[in-house]
Parts: sequence; C-alpha cells; structure tokens
Amino acid sequence: MLASTADRERAVDVLRAGFAEGRMQQPEFEKRVARAYAARTVGELALLVGDLPQGPVPLPAASGPVPRTFLPAVPAKTNEKAVGSAICGVLCLVTVGLTGLPAVILGHTARSEIRRTGQGGDGLALTGLVFGWLSTAGWALALTLVFAALLVSG
Repeated sequence: MLASTADRERAVDVLRAGFAEGRMQQPEFEKRVARAYAARTVGELALLVGDLPQGPVPLPAASGPVPRTFLPAVPAKTNEKAVGSAICGVLCLVTVGLTGLPAVILGHTARSEIRRTGQGGDGLALTGLVFGWLSTAGWALALTLVFAALLVSG
C-alpha cells in the first residue's frame, strides 16, 4: 500500500522518540529519517521503525480481498497436446514425414481443447498442424507419383 504523508510523519515521530530514548545514534537516526521521507509504501516505513518500542506503522484494516483487476495475471497453462503436435511437426523434418499424421491429429485435438478451456499453446498447435499437413501432402504426392509411374510402366 502506498504511504501517505501522515504515515511518513508518524514513522518520523517514532524515530524521534527512539532517538530521544537513546536507542540509536545520530547518523543512524538521520539516515532513517531520510529513508522515511523517501519511502513509497507503508511496508518500507514499517521496516524503518519495526525494531523500536512503538513498533511498526499500523496497517489500515483491509476492506476485503484485492479486486481481480489489481492481481498479477496468471499465465494460462499450455496445452500438452499442442506441445506434442509442435514436437511431432518439427520431427517431420528429421523422420522424413513419418510424424506428420500424429502432428495433424494432435494439432486439431489441441486447438479444439484450447478453444473450449482457454489454455495456451495455440501457436504450438498451429505449428504442428502446418508441418504435419505439409509432410502428409508431400507423402500423398510422392505416393501418387509412384503409383502413376507404376501404371504408366506397367
């Protein structure tokens, strides 16, 4: 929580009382006062006066939970099938297209799950689909050419 001017003044008052009681030396007191006036949050002020008898600056009572708007965004979980699709798609280059069909199946399954559940990984699924379909089309073209050559020669 951001510190107000009143919060800073209260912290300086606690520091003055601690200095007057002999709980700190002049250089430390001056350093803490400077840090108190430069503090941005109530937590920083609490650290400055936490070891003194009057204690840390009291935090105001929370009015309820923090609204979802102000909480850090939780990254969406990546769909495992999308990862598998991307891996199979990239392996199409190494396996001469043998992993193309699994890449296509996993890619379509992953994209439907991603739309339904809101998970991440759509780009991975799309990568697997592109490589998978390209290798499947390449195999289909190669088999068609071989079959046509057999028909012509035979």
